Amino acid sequence: MSLAMVLFWAALITVIVVSVRYLTGPRSTDSHAHGSGPSRAEDLLTERFARGEIDADEFRQRHAILRGR
Repeated sequence: MSLAMVLFWAALITVIVVSVRYLTGPRSTDSHAHGSGPSRAEDLLTERFARGEIDADEFRQRHAILRGR
């Protein structure tokens, strides 16, 4: 009886964990780790430009440097 209870709770926890991971989708950092999509540096550069910390010329220059890696 106790073995059945342990198996029940293990199965229930597994279903919950798998469901949450499925519903939340892939992590955004996974795409950066495999080289697809923009890098974290490009994300930060875009954020700084959007906040007005850098102008368009500086944004283009730095973006070109990052792409030239």
